[in-house]
Amino acid sequence: MREKVLCLGIIVGDFLAKPIESMPERGKLTLVEKTELHIGGCATNTGIVLKKLGVNTLIVGKVGNDNLGKFIINKLKEEGIETKYIKISDKFTTSGTSVLVHSDGERSFIHSIGANADFDITDFDFSLLSEVDILHIAGPFLMPKFLKNGLFEILKKAKEAGIITTLDTVWDAFENWFNGIKESLPYIDYFFSSIEEAKMISKKETKEEIVDFFLSYDVKNVCLKMGEKGFYIANKKESHYFPALRVNVIDTTGAGDGYVAGFIKGLVENYEFKKCGLLANIVGAKITTAIGTTSGIKDWKDLLEFAKDFGYEI
Repeated sequence: MREKVLCLGIIVGDFLAKPIESMPERGKLTLVEKTELHIGGCATNTGIVLKKLGVNTLIVGKVGNDNLGKFIINKLKEEGIETKYIKISDKFTTSGTSVLVHSDGERSFIHSIGANADFDITDFDFSLLSEVDILHIAGPFLMPKFLKNGLFEILKKAKEAGIITTLDTVWDAFENWFNGIKESLPYIDYFFSSIEEAKMISKKETKEEIVDFFLSYDVKNVCLKMGEKGFYIANKKESHYFPALRVNVIDTTGAGDGYVAGFIKGLVENYEFKKCGLLANIVGAKITTAIGTTSGIKDWKDLLEFAKDFGYEI
């Protein structure tokens, strides 16, 4: 494999505040220990972690013509990620999220969709499909134009080109859920979702029922992120459950994107299905050991040492 992954999806600036014990009353102020500005959005988070793990990665999406957009593009360049396919919108500001990190590591969010809402199929260069081995689409529910007139076509053409396709959901503020992705499901090789989002899409409750639902629509493999309850992966031949690793949780922001990056790294390395899931679980856990969406990952060597601490040889 050429080890090139294209991450297409939402690009966000995250402003983190920690710890949040209570919200201030109107007109009043609450002090926190720290605030930080980070890159966010599942396309950029997953892309950065992949790059840190040694995978050649490029990112496609849209930001506003503003300081936050410039910050994001500069940070991606610092990580060594190709940014020339990120479009600039003059009509929308860069998407931003205020991430309120509670003392137990759980988070609450205040989000502006921004330029992600302006991305559509005309912003995508189809010639890229001849340059990559894996197409990862991240957060299409928060890209309403793209969800309506781009998701299906790009996935279909990617499969026709022999590319491995993966998709990661986010919470659907527009409540399209199943109807938004129904026609695209048969073109998805690896479907990632939090179990809460998967329940909303499938209208099923247990992880087994959810998997059966997506497999019935010809998704090839289903990967469910269940936070502190672990990670569950399944296809028509096998299923595997991975309990969450017991680590000192600092911040869970970006852990789900880390799961996805770990799994895709496994695909790049041609690992078997179960080993991809194991690696995903390890990367997701490592993300939670530092504040921010990607800071917990240093490089591939460091991750392997982290895995050994839990008795895993990757």
